Amino acid sequence: MNYQRRLSSVARVGNIAIGGDNPIRIQSMATADTNDTEAAVAQAKRIIDAGGELVRFTTQGIREAENMRHISDRLKADGYMTPLVADVHFTAHTADVAAQYCEKVRINPGNYVDPGRTFKHLEYTDEDYAAELEKIEKKLVPFINICKAHHTAVRIGVNHGSLSDRIMSRYGDTPEGIVESCMEFLRIFRREQFDDVVISIKASNTVVMVTTVRLLVKTMDAEDMHYPLHLGVTEAGEGEDGRLKSAVGIGALLTEGIGDTIRVSLSEEPENEIPVARKLVELIPECIRLRAEAEASIKDDTITLSLDAPDWETFQLKAAMAVGALLIDRKATKLVLEVRGEGQEVRGQNYPPLTSHPSPLTTLSDAILQAARIKFTKPEYISCPGCGRTLYNLQDTIARIKEATKDLVGVKIGIMGCIVNGPGEMADADYGYVGAGRGKISLYRAKECVEKNIPEAEAVDRLLELIHKDRE
Repeated sequence: MNYQRRLSSVARVGNIAIGGDNPIRIQSMATADTNDTEAAVAQAKRIIDAGGELVRFTTQGIREAENMRHISDRLKADGYMTPLVADVHFTAHTADVAAQYCEKVRINPGNYVDPGRTFKHLEYTDEDYAAELEKIEKKLVPFINICKAHHTAVRIGVNHGSLSDRIMSRYGDTPEGIVESCMEFLRIFRREQFDDVVISIKASNTVVMVTTVRLLVKTMDAEDMHYPLHLGVTEAGEGEDGRLKSAVGIGALLTEGIGDTIRVSLSEEPENEIPVARKLVELIPECIRLRAEAEASIKDDTITLSLDAPDWETFQLKAAMAVGALLIDRKATKLVLEVRGEGQEVRGQNYPPLTSHPSPLTTLSDAILQAARIKFTKPEYISCPGCGRTLYNLQDTIARIKEATKDLVGVKIGIMGCIVNGPGEMADADYGYVGAGRGKISLYRAKECVEKNIPEAEAVDRLLELIHKDRE
């Protein structure tokens, strides 16, 4: 296939530019409490030292937004000039404050003006719907003016898991609805002649994510909009699963020339995301070539891909990235991977024994097929990376739940730090474990909250009881 990176406009974010012919920017999000200046600064430094070019912090209220000034001042005093991004949900006024202290503010169309979703169907006349859009504009224009005054960029960040009831009632839980949620805001920014805008559309489902971003590009092109795009698979998980899901989704788009900045969302320390993201960017040229080879190999619904890599993780990422789009588009539903070259010294470092049973290549093929939502051979974990809103030990909890449920093939379990995207992303899951407050957890069966505010010490056991009771 011929590769040509999508030509976008350029957004200025502090001392860097995103889009155009600028490099693909790599970023991450802090998990420290934004009110804890020492912890926030230390974590930002680790992200930046690892190669992060933007650092995002959750700003769930005015207090957190105000403290971004102190975090920024401390970092700059220590010679760290990397742009900081405030992440805002539910309280539009918080975005107004954060825009005064951060180089960029992320707002979520699903909850910037619309109330938090309840998954209820709402009826709107065209006049009613137009009135709702006027409410958005009334809130958004003052924010845009603040951003203009402070030279602050904006990210319009739509999450599949936090679409408003208004959007879902009119468009359904569909790629079209996700795109329209973005476009409603983007049209206002264009009318106000504000161009330092970056767009993101994320989902934990790689098929939804890729399909929707492609549709967004077509929709923007039809309206002569060419804003830069941020790519990510949200709630991707941790370890191998999180890396493969990110490589399938992000990689599918990167090999099509789509993407100006990326984040690999892992339920790990945020600095761990940076080398994975960097590797995906570095692999673009080779994976374009491999994708063409893989497509040419398709026979009897099977992709056969032979490749090599200097280490096992690179081999995994390269394989997932090369075949991601082909699997998402269902050009084939089976995958055979082969190592090019013979002997451990030829293959590279850290490869598992390829003669063991089951074969690591078969296990990897199955994991990639699961990441592309084709074949489920183990449980599916939809886990967020955490942020300052997470009030429990996310990584330890994920490890406990995964160990206790590892034999439940095909069961989808969401493990979420808070309610921003929790219930929405878990609409695709069978069960959900969601932080509800300090030391409190709520449990879900699909979209339905079945137990509220359980003490954290009891919550994992209660989740397992719920799952096993349903499977009796």
